[in-house]
Amino acid sequence: MKNTQHLIALDLDGTLLTDSKTISAETKHTIQQAKAAGHIVVIATGRPHRASINYYDELALDTPMVNFNGALIHHPKDHRWDALHSPLPVRTAHKIIQTCYDLGVKNILAEIKDHVYLDRHDQELMEIFHAAEYDSPIQIGSLKTELDEDPTSLLIHPHEEQIRALRNELDESHASLIEHRKWGAPWHVIEIVRAGLNKAVGLEKIAHYYHIPKENTIAFGDEDNDLEMIEYAGVGVAMENGIDELKHLAKHVTHSNEQNGISDFLQDYLQLKPKAI
Repeated sequence: MKNTQHLIALDLDGTLLTDSKTISAETKHTIQQAKAAGHIVVIATGRPHRASINYYDELALDTPMVNFNGALIHHPKDHRWDALHSPLPVRTAHKIIQTCYDLGVKNILAEIKDHVYLDRHDQELMEIFHAAEYDSPIQIGSLKTELDEDPTSLLIHPHEEQIRALRNELDESHASLIEHRKWGAPWHVIEIVRAGLNKAVGLEKIAHYYHIPKENTIAFGDEDNDLEMIEYAGVGVAMENGIDELKHLAKHVTHSNEQNGISDFLQDYLQLKPKAI
């Protein structure tokens, strides 16, 4: 494996990032080694651009990035790159928003790239969605009137007992138009993007751009929004802290995000030299 160029796709939360939302020194060192050996490293995340670019910069990447689970595939440093932005039709978004109003969910957030629209002011929600941490416009007000463009994603914060009814309604009324995911614990958040979008769409586009065959793609993940990417990759790797469905699907399982799982796997699989003590 050592002399073959690989494309390495990294999910952020629960995968590259520790529970304190940092990249460990060991993992960072290994990623730099992999880059120095000629491998290509990309980030593939459900997060928006604004909440992932700091990690992109920390790793000194110069590659495309997958945001919003594939709804935005772009190159932060090369605006000539053939970016792909695939938002939800605003009419579909408004129907979903009305469903949320009828159910009486806690709140709804819409994002158009890095512009944030929040139905009602909610400090907890702004913290969950990283809306307060970044220099991005936040518009607060009823999404029925404020949202007049196709959103990249919708994020719904229901009461826990509403989750099943909401997801059933999304399946019954909008299944052909949307993909919806539930965030992992402890957040009971449902994320909605346009139908047919997932991280595998982004990984395939980037692999094609670099002329890297599927069998030479390595992808790491931990949650259900990583399922398609892990299945697509020639070398799909689940984190030990990941959901059981992903670990059963993956070709490999590595140590957890708290135990440098990415570093250990890449050191072994790519035959990188261990860090000198």
